[in-house]
Amino acid sequence: MKIVPLGKRVLIKPIKEDEKTASGIYIPETAKEKKKQGIVVETSASMDAKECPIKKGDTILYSGYSFDEMDIDGEKYIVLDQKDIIAKIE
Repeated sequence: MKIVPLGKRVLIKPIKEDEKTASGIYIPETAKEKKKQGIVVETSASMDAKECPIKKGDTILYSGYSFDEMDIDGEKYIVLDQKDIIAKIE
């Protein structure tokens, strides 16, 4: 299934956190600090390169709590506004 966000939104796949530390200790879900990182899967057609330098495949940092989470084909995805993108990781 292909989803194309509308308006100034981006569809991302959040990056999963490690479940254990380098020394082998498992981290419970309640103790994990959520990194807000994701890989851009799709951008809306109304976003041009001048306005937002984000494109498919970019790894980004995002903020806020006003995003929509969804399951598509058993995978977790997030749709968020362009204004919630903090940085692009290179």
